[in-house]
Amino acid sequence: MSKKYVTGANPKTSARDSRNGRFVIGREGMVKLNAIEGISQSRSSREMFAEFDRDGASPEERRRRIIAKHARKG
Repeated sequence: MSKKYVTGANPKTSARDSRNGRFVIGREGMVKLNAIEGISQSRSSREMFAEFDRDGASPEERRRRIIAKHARKG
């Protein structure tokens, strides 16, 4: 697999990272693992991640927007 594919071209897919040999779990895999623990993603979170995908947001931009959304105000 190409490095671009593993590093975020398709965030829903799981893959082995060729840079360090670690296994990277994609979004769908995490949803399944969380379901085992009884954890579900809120509607607003699902919408937020869909928006990131539509916008083609980079990992840095995704982190910035998540922090801005959940940072304590005041």
